[in-house]
Amino acid sequence: MGRLDGRVAIVTGGARGVGLGVARAFASEGARVVIANRSEAAAAEAVAGIERDFADRGGAACAIPTDVADEASVRSLVGAVVDRFGRVDALVNNATPSGGTARLERMRQDVMEQYVRVNYYAAFWSMQAAFPHMKAAGFGRIVNMASLNGINAHRFTAMYNGAKEALRALSRTAAAEWARYGVTCNVICPAAVSDAWLGFERFDPEGARKILDANPSHRMGDPEADIGPLAVFLASEESRYVTGNTIHADGGGHINGVPWTFDLPE
Repeated sequence: MGRLDGRVAIVTGGARGVGLGVARAFASEGARVVIANRSEAAAAEAVAGIERDFADRGGAACAIPTDVADEASVRSLVGAVVDRFGRVDALVNNATPSGGTARLERMRQDVMEQYVRVNYYAAFWSMQAAFPHMKAAGFGRIVNMASLNGINAHRFTAMYNGAKEALRALSRTAAAEWARYGVTCNVICPAAVSDAWLGFERFDPEGARKILDANPSHRMGDPEADIGPLAVFLASEESRYVTGNTIHADGGGHINGVPWTFDLPE
């Protein structure tokens, strides 16, 4: 038996990067994974890979096109999953915008609002929609993806930092209020190869090298092999007494922080 046999999990932004790694790790443990993604082509490719690689373990996947910046789309996603499977056991809020840096004094409000909608409100909406079903089942696992960027207040990414720190506060509040119903909520701060990391490598190769040199593991993580197993644990029965935590899956990179040395013009 897989550790997630029979469980139904939603992974937002599950077609690439960390989200895909988590989706594949869930499927490898027998879960039925719903990939919520804006790009239907990328989601279809992810579903095909999961079905090909994990059908023999009971893993299965489907895709539901979702715009996590839109409340109706997010709530419709959860409703569609419950209509199809009769339950939702695990919710992974992973989707995030990528790219863009600016000095705080030049940060545009529309950019701030987009990051808050995707990184904070999308989780708020999906958690609200999923909670009644988790409460009724007496079981629910919520995993929200945050970032060391927010904890360390890295420069020039205020839009990302603030939204992710708000998400951590939301997660702790959910943990405090919902534990009595068998619903846990935890945060992972991952460091893994993703579109955002690859973009940063292209933008600042020297800065990327310094980050890896400063990491005790001297590498960036693998989404499936390094982040996926932690998410599996947090989605499993075994984690029933673990809630309200922020866990760094970053090879030790958080211990002394990481260099964030690039600059922007005044």
